Amino acid sequence: MTKELWHQGRVAIVTGGTAGIGLEIARTLVARGAKVAIGGRRNVEEYDSLSHEGFLIGQLNVCDSDSVRGFVDWVTVHYGEPGILVNAAGVSVHHEVCGHSDDDWDLVIETNLNGPFKMIRACLPSMLASGWGRIVNIASTAANTAVATHAAYCASKAGLLGLTRAVALEGAGRGVTCTSVSPTWVETDMLRNSIELMANRSGQSLEVQRQEIAASNPQNRLVQPQEIAELASFMCSDLSPALTMEDVQVNAGAHW
Repeated sequence: MTKELWHQGRVAIVTGGTAGIGLEIARTLVARGAKVAIGGRRNVEEYDSLSHEGFLIGQLNVCDSDSVRGFVDWVTVHYGEPGILVNAAGVSVHHEVCGHSDDDWDLVIETNLNGPFKMIRACLPSMLASGWGRIVNIASTAANTAVATHAAYCASKAGLLGLTRAVALEGAGRGVTCTSVSPTWVETDMLRNSIELMANRSGQSLEVQRQEIAASNPQNRLVQPQEIAELASFMCSDLSPALTMEDVQVNAGAHW
């Protein structure tokens, strides 16, 4: 089977699909035959620039159970029941634990951990009933290590690995796999925002701060979103039925 046919006839939902890693995954799935729905918190009209890329675009707040259920039902009406779910929506805040606000903590945990749980809860029953499903959670190398001023992010991604393993067990005998991808620094708008914050705190230029982050791995570069998309596409295909309960680190050779 050629890559162009990997997802022929499949229905996929990609959260966080309007930017960054999620957008690259959505583009890759569409290019390989899937019917892909993406959602974002803003009004649909604000995503006009993506309207010609072959996506079904709707409003989705992964933190809200009613929004999640409504979005999945809406996709099912337009495309059919989703057999592929990629949880790529994510946020990060920079705070030391001392002085960390409840609101910021809750935002990160709700988006990065509770959101995937709610999406899986909404999509898993039809996958189990059909005997086929692929769930890919975008985690982070931060799930396995400590990153200063990122306590909420580290905790949310570590929890996501636990959720991935539990769901994998539930689906193992019924054709449903659940895996995660843990990238190191990926060149996205989220990272660029983080670089700007770090540069403001350190007094360094944006380029110097970017180079320092790239130098934190042996390849001395930032991972590109398309690299994550290629891996996620394979995980979502028929070629990976035994690949489940696994976290794949895309770490450019770093040990963290």
